[in-house]
Amino acid sequence: MVIKFLQLLTSPHRSTKTNAQLGCLLAFVAGAVNAGGFLAISRYTSHMSGIIAEIGDDLALNNLLAVFGAIFLLFSFIAGSATTTVLVHWGHRKNIHSQFALPLIVEAALLLIFGLLGASLNFHTLLTIPAIAIMLCFVMGLQNAIITQASKGEIRTTHMTGVVTDIGIELGKWLYWNRSQTASADHFVRVNKAKLRTHCAIFSFFLVGALVGAISFKEFGYVSVVPISLLLIVISSLQIYRDFRNHD
Repeated sequence: MVIKFLQLLTSPHRSTKTNAQLGCLLAFVAGAVNAGGFLAISRYTSHMSGIIAEIGDDLALNNLLAVFGAIFLLFSFIAGSATTTVLVHWGHRKNIHSQFALPLIVEAALLLIFGLLGASLNFHTLLTIPAIAIMLCFVMGLQNAIITQASKGEIRTTHMTGVVTDIGIELGKWLYWNRSQTASADHFVRVNKAKLRTHCAIFSFFLVGALVGAISFKEFGYVSVVPISLLLIVISSLQIYRDFRNHD
């Protein structure tokens, strides 16, 4: 039963339910990686709005070194998204079950490297901090593209701006007073309760993930990422194993 549930998370045959479940899982991962990453390198790596704003600020201050650094982070996030897109479309063309599992296992492998090697590389901060930031931006771009393509653009997990906005929109619809129950369909406002529940769940999982990530990184350091990466490996390997079995 558990294996079937985990297998459905990355199945190419998507449903609103499995999209929400995968979204919640990845929101937890994003929250944990963001919080742990901030404690490691003193910056968040999942949302590009702040990084793009930094580019503008540093250009205005003529801080060209910081500008180039932020550009590298931006392109790393884009490269992660592009990598997921290539893997998903390749998997779709090959008609394999692991089209969404492939980018997920890449994310898991990178997080595992981060968790196992991060502490030992911490002595060379001038080199490792930029490298870690670039890697985490790549991972977040990779992950955000997974759920975006799986849900056909309905769900994002690495940043909460859109999620919180959608929660506000649905709450506004809920609070809106329809003067007449017989109003035309164009004027009658209905709250999408399923969408509201999904986005509230994603927000909650992101928040819990951030709390868990911050506490665990504070207590155990880089190795606290290892359980998360192992969980992603288990989830993604189920569909990959299924493809290998069918190929044989």
